[in-house]
Amino acid sequence: MRQRNAFTLIELLVVISVIALLIAILVPALQKVRKQAKAVICQSNLKQWAATVALYIEDNEGRFPYIDSSHDIVWFLGGPVVSSDNQNAPVSLHSVDTKGIACCPMAVKRGSRVHFIGSPSDGLVMDGWVGSTFEAWEITIPGPPFRTSYGLNGWFFDGYFFSGSHHPPISREYTPNIFLLRGGTNIPLLLDCIRPYGRPDDWQRPPPWETAGADIGHFCINRHNGHINGLFLDWSVRRIGLKELWTLKWHLQFDTANAWTKAGGALPEDWPYWMRRFKDY
Repeated sequence: MRQRNAFTLIELLVVISVIALLIAILVPALQKVRKQAKAVICQSNLKQWAATVALYIEDNEGRFPYIDSSHDIVWFLGGPVVSSDNQNAPVSLHSVDTKGIACCPMAVKRGSRVHFIGSPSDGLVMDGWVGSTFEAWEITIPGPPFRTSYGLNGWFFDGYFFSGSHHPPISREYTPNIFLLRGGTNIPLLLDCIRPYGRPDDWQRPPPWETAGADIGHFCINRHNGHINGLFLDWSVRRIGLKELWTLKWHLQFDTANAWTKAGGALPEDWPYWMRRFKDY
């Protein structure tokens, strides 16, 4: 009798089971590699920001623009996305080509949580969407819309960098001269963020849950496996642990050995539950 060369049902089920097992093993590994690749692209974006900001500093005697309204900080990031005849764009701000580097690959989609509206005393109005861990923030009014997933250290732009206090604005000459500052490797400038900027201070508590805090909480997001990426004043780019945010020199009076650091006596159980598994600093 002639013998047929074919799989039996049991053999076919075994093959399918093996393939399913291999997929179950490989998919998490592939996802991890994909996230690592996106983190590398994010750092590459920030390195291009470094080159852009460094050129601006060179052209402006080592200083960032002095901005009366903190909401106008967004235009420092927006660059030419804002039309030249837009009345909300201060003439002192530079023109930066943000195309292709505005968003971290982990946060490209527009945020959908809440609107934020700015109505500064000078009559300017701003409307947009707040970002999240994996969403970018976006300014919609005035147009054209501008979207990014990075935010600035707001202490550089209003004359408070030296004091770390919120007194009435002084003047542009009190914004720090970057060329004269030391320790730039620990002074953050531009980082993964859910809003245009934040003004972290050493007394601020960690957010009770992700994206729930103000200022330092704007940067405290688990975007890169317990880390975010950041650009520093020595123009270096590196990963930053979420608890490490409390050890950075956000302004000159910031205590880097505050109560939320190991030097200040912080224990793992002192942190909100969602942050306890992250590395201590």
